[in-house]
Amino acid sequence: MISKSIKATFICSLILLTSCKEEAKQTPQTAMSDNVLIQKWTGPYEGVPAFDKMSVDDIKSALEEAMKLNLEEIEAIANNPEVATFENTIVAMESAGKPLKRVFAYYGIMGSNVSTPEFRAIQSELAPKLSDFRSQISQNEKLFQRIKTVYDASQKTSLEPQAQRVVDLTYKQFEMNGANLDAEKKKRYAEINKELSTLYTDFANNVLHDEENYITYLNEDQLGGLADGFIKSAAKIATDKGEDGKYAITNTRSSIDPFLTYSTERELRKQVWTNYYSRGDNGDNFDNNEIIAEILRLRKERVGLMGYKNFAEWRLQDRMAKTPENAMDLMMAVWPAATARVKEEVADMQTVANDLGDKITIEPWDYRYYAEKVRKKKYDLDSDEVKQYLQLDKLTEAMFFTAGELFNYKFTPVAEGSVPVFHEDVKVWEVTDKNSGKNIGLWYLDPYARQGKRSGAWATTYRSSDSFEGKTNVLASNNSNFVKPAPGEAVLISWDDATTFFHEFGHALHFFSADVKYPTLNGGVRDYTEFQSQLLERWLSTDKVINQFLVHYKTGEPIPASLVEKIKKASTFNQGFGTTEYLASALIDMKLHLADPTDIDIDKFERETLDELGMPKELPMRHRTPQFGHVFSGEGYATAYYGYMWADVLTSDASEAFREAQGGFYDKEVADKLVKYLFAPRNAMDPAEAYRKFRGRDAKIEALMKDRGFPVSE
Repeated sequence: MISKSIKATFICSLILLTSCKEEAKQTPQTAMSDNVLIQKWTGPYEGVPAFDKMSVDDIKSALEEAMKLNLEEIEAIANNPEVATFENTIVAMESAGKPLKRVFAYYGIMGSNVSTPEFRAIQSELAPKLSDFRSQISQNEKLFQRIKTVYDASQKTSLEPQAQRVVDLTYKQFEMNGANLDAEKKKRYAEINKELSTLYTDFANNVLHDEENYITYLNEDQLGGLADGFIKSAAKIATDKGEDGKYAITNTRSSIDPFLTYSTERELRKQVWTNYYSRGDNGDNFDNNEIIAEILRLRKERVGLMGYKNFAEWRLQDRMAKTPENAMDLMMAVWPAATARVKEEVADMQTVANDLGDKITIEPWDYRYYAEKVRKKKYDLDSDEVKQYLQLDKLTEAMFFTAGELFNYKFTPVAEGSVPVFHEDVKVWEVTDKNSGKNIGLWYLDPYARQGKRSGAWATTYRSSDSFEGKTNVLASNNSNFVKPAPGEAVLISWDDATTFFHEFGHALHFFSADVKYPTLNGGVRDYTEFQSQLLERWLSTDKVINQFLVHYKTGEPIPASLVEKIKKASTFNQGFGTTEYLASALIDMKLHLADPTDIDIDKFERETLDELGMPKELPMRHRTPQFGHVFSGEGYATAYYGYMWADVLTSDASEAFREAQGGFYDKEVADKLVKYLFAPRNAMDPAEAYRKFRGRDAKIEALMKDRGFPVSE
């Protein structure tokens, strides 16, 4: 979500330089505010967001007031008559912006979890104002000169490691965002950012529109192949939408995946598939193609002001990959093996279809359906049978168990009503140290899809941990889009969805375990920050989790050893599909940002580039360009979607460290190193250095190829 997913729309960033820590005292301006969204959090657990008092009516005035307060703080730092020092400049910046951080917690929830047309209108109005605000900080010449003074001094006389790291990161971020430009170029830079902010908002809202409005309703005679639980859930969704007696397939991955896997209605599969992969690409007022073209043009112009050839060159300089060439080399090292495996998978599916007498040629809307039949034939493994043992509640317990074993954390439900939530579906747990009982923070879970909630899965924080003004606890959340069950029914999910559930929980554990002094160091390096969460996925398939928490939702019987054996044997099944659909999106992301966007036709570029790459016609990109929110609803993953593959190399290599250890995935010594070097430092240490401290060497791509069952070059 951050991960297979995206983080909430606005979080603490280096440009905003807002602190994730609550202040000891309120400023006079904050104390006078009667807007609940800007006020200091009160209540238990060091204060919690007043989600129960959250109102769209208050968000605009709260954000405008918080930006004004933050700019006053920045101006005071910039105009300090004393010589710039680490304390009066960098530390002062780290301490600034607390009211704004609080408002952003609400703003992110309104944008991602409970969006409404009224909020989207305000969001569109606020987007250019937020861009202006960011520009006023990043282009503050007096402020940058003070930062530069501290940075230059630190290059001669180093500060303690975390202080030096925050100075280096702050200087680099300002430099990368045009702080060294002349006045005329700074003006254009700010104008571009303002235009982009509006385009990003429009892009995201267009996708959300198509997710909410393209619903397929089924009649009772169109339910062939679908599981009882899915049918009951689809019936309830239809009833809630005023279509009693019908069954709704919503335009989100959690709904379309099981439908495309099991439905025997081929024409309906085609319709559902087309709705999903046409989001943002329907030639109407919500079409994203021209928005994308304009985003690409503006991004190229903006980095050109600083002398960069393209956006990718600018963006990757502070990532682990360093250059677009390095990222492309990694992807193209895997691409041939992935597409070759797809050909094998399609041949297997076509054989099964022929054997069944289905006179068809495999199309994209057939892939999941016939892949499932191949799985049954090759491994005697029925995904729907596996789902009977994958209950959401038990998987939640399994994640808590894993956190206890590796991090020594205990999760305890808070009393209902004691902590405000923004929707009745949201549940909250207190996180404590198992031995001392010390409070680590709170974990919020928002599990179900609904109107106004964006699709996918993601993790975010409402309050991150730092210690420069006194240690704080963490308020972290995981957000999913599981189909809400009918009353009294268990939530049964697929193995892939269970893996994603563990993945996003890995982000939360990364938040909880942070041991950093300054807020800036809680930020992540994009092609590294997915590593920790991808690594946590591996504990789902450990024996301790399987034996304790995978039990039948009706009988309570543990999953049979024979079924577990089938799951493990099939672990590399369909890796051609999974790897190719992901890499196609990552490659298009990179190639779009390396191309000349002057007169670019997005649909044509996507189609021709995939043809040149040899993209199998039987499957789509995981995220087609017109709905690629990772890249075009903001900049977090732009030219960085490859980062999941980069992180996968680290994950596969790190997993080998556990396999080689005496205690396996629960080896105490390796687990301690995991927390110490891979989770706790966040961005307080160079990621490559941190990984070498854990592993004793750099990661090797061979581990990834083995994990996916691809041939390994000697």
